[in-house]
Amino acid sequence: MSFIAPAPATRTVPPQAVANDGFFPDIQLDPARQALRLDGTVTDERLRFALVGALLEAGNSLAAWKAAQLTRGYARLADVPAAQLDGVTRLQHAYVRAVYSLAKADLIERMTDYDTTAAGQKRADSLSEASDDHRRNARFAIADVIGASRAVVELI
Repeated sequence: MSFIAPAPATRTVPPQAVANDGFFPDIQLDPARQALRLDGTVTDERLRFALVGALLEAGNSLAAWKAAQLTRGYARLADVPAAQLDGVTRLQHAYVRAVYSLAKADLIERMTDYDTTAAGQKRADSLSEASDDHRRNARFAIADVIGASRAVVELI
């Protein structure tokens, strides 16, 4: 009896950027991985999945603002007049911060299922707080893009 092993499937290298809608900037995987301090346990596929979800969520939150900018004749976020920091508008910085924060929150929430011991549960609880912090940072960054206040105050 002979055994013939099939040839390994050719693996294509996925694009190193998540393409956005044309108005908002594309997100590069390597800078995202570095900024989010992700180790090798987060695969490119998992990071891409989290970033796509973050792009969708940020895009939904900014849809009305984006429509107003398009009406004013700005085809891209980079075209909207704003102060620049490090060669990029503050709006672009805030948008990327929102996307990164949402992606990190998603990754934290999805990676707590590895260890369910008492120590693991304690760690999951602390990660839950970290996830909430990242979602708050995303809300702040989105507020910075649209020019809204970060605080909501109601008279009781």
